[in-house]
Amino acid sequence: MTTFERIKNTAKSRGLNLKQVAIASGMSENAIYRYNQGVEPSGPAIKAIAETLNVSTNYLLGMEESSDKRETKKVDILDDETILAFDGMEIEESEKEKLRDYARYIISLREKENK
Repeated sequence: MTTFERIKNTAKSRGLNLKQVAIASGMSENAIYRYNQGVEPSGPAIKAIAETLNVSTNYLLGMEESSDKRETKKVDILDDETILAFDGMEIEESEKEKLRDYARYIISLREKENK
């Protein structure tokens, strides 16, 4: 399987298309499609795509068979720039705001407990 095929299959399994992956990885909309035309991704590009898809760069490059990445990534849910997703699909903005409200509530409870 090629790097392009691994990216495409992993994106699909997460409910994303290649344009979404490219944009979330800080690339132009059609950047990933070039990898199907013989262009090899740069190191920073493959790293960004791997982070977006939550897989290792070695998996995308075909050096590992498993896409299972056990490493967890901590993010600030209250940061508006954080992309929130569930089961590989991005959460709608109205639902994100409900999650942020709940996070703020939990933070306030913790602050009260620590006083």
